[in-house]
Amino acid sequence: MSGELFLAEVGGSLAALAGTAAYTRVKAPAVYWSTVGLPATAVRFATTYGSTMDACGLTVAPSRLRVLVTRATTRREIRPVPPRIRRIRPTATGLRVRLRLAPGQEPADVAASAERLRHAWGVHSVHVAEIKPGIVELRMTGFDVLRRVRMPRRSPSGDLVVPVALREDGTAFVRDYRAVPHAMTLGATLAGKSVYIRNLITGLATRDVAIAGIDCKRGVEQAPFAPRLSALATDTDMAADLLDALVEEMENRYDLIRDHQGIPSSVADDEITSDIWGLPAKVRPTPVVLIVDEIAELFLVASRKEEARRDQMVTQLIRLAQLGRAAGMFLEASGQRFGAELGKGATMLRAQLTGRVVHRVNDKPTAEMGLGDISPEAVLAATQIAPEMPGVAIAGDTSGGWSRIRTPNVSLAEAAAICRQYAHLTPALPTLAAFRPHVPASPVVPPKPSTPPRFVPNPAAE
Repeated sequence: MSGELFLAEVGGSLAALAGTAAYTRVKAPAVYWSTVGLPATAVRFATTYGSTMDACGLTVAPSRLRVLVTRATTRREIRPVPPRIRRIRPTATGLRVRLRLAPGQEPADVAASAERLRHAWGVHSVHVAEIKPGIVELRMTGFDVLRRVRMPRRSPSGDLVVPVALREDGTAFVRDYRAVPHAMTLGATLAGKSVYIRNLITGLATRDVAIAGIDCKRGVEQAPFAPRLSALATDTDMAADLLDALVEEMENRYDLIRDHQGIPSSVADDEITSDIWGLPAKVRPTPVVLIVDEIAELFLVASRKEEARRDQMVTQLIRLAQLGRAAGMFLEASGQRFGAELGKGATMLRAQLTGRVVHRVNDKPTAEMGLGDISPEAVLAATQIAPEMPGVAIAGDTSGGWSRIRTPNVSLAEAAAICRQYAHLTPALPTLAAFRPHVPASPVVPPKPSTPPRFVPNPAAE
């Protein structure tokens, strides 16, 4: 009888432990990974590394010196050599393994076997990143980090480096305006474009930059950020005037570069190779980021009379995209489509936008507009984004690299509160003063008394 009770107690404890582990794996995958998944994966990796690399064709013949030493010291069988492990580092979402490639190997060889490595070590995904020539890093994730987005505590930082989303390998996706000056964001309705822009604006709000917005939907998307905006246009007429003012600001900055470096005025703007970052800090102008919501609204016309205004706006946008980087002026354009059907100048402007972020789209041609010149695999990945995963996007640039990302959910009220908190950082630019949005003063609400006032009768009144 005592043996049966013992077995029942042990069985019940094991069943409770298994149930807790299964529940934690679904509801708290990060906790499950730290307590169960990471130790199991580490043991599996350590015991099967050599055989797995050999099965994936990632081994090479040993050197002659290694063969001679092995034969002279042991009678062990001489086997092919896998890449040497340089470092193993556990993370909150996975495991990082840095490898030294053997002679004759390249990162593409390891990347081609990423799916087989994932199955061999029982992890959610394996991504390969080249650190430097001959060194690659295997970034393994123990669970789907895009299901519940939690930005890493440590992210790249800088005046013009803004963490915006989370990559599927557990690292932060950042907008580095010094490296990628201009970018385009595409996606269908409710795909996550607005949340992406909110994350971008809240990141820029804490930095020493000027933010200008064009929102031709009467400002319903960007008006809540007015305390932190240096300029805001809410219709096409205001947008045309704002673009003219931005081009004037850009020309003034080129004149400043000329004056400081002694460049003759006869030299054209597009022939000046220097930028504002070479100027002393005391005279360097504040960087400007222009965020355009629904770029198609600037191209659409209803009559022949509006065509001249459309052509003027498109010309100014192209000038900003071509010459704005050196002047510290950057462009973010978003929309549902961005193709030749918008009209003259659309494809020319799109060619200037290096960064590409494509959310869920309604048709394959829209994905090809943003990612077709990057990678066919990226186009296919953009067409496979599920509707129940808003915020998921494919991010890449014209260098050919791409990755799957997801932005954390930031509500409009939260983004507006951050813009009010950092309103004191809004720079005053004279050329954009006419477009500074009006911010109504907050009504003063008297504090409620902690205790209700007591009524004291006045004897004189009696």
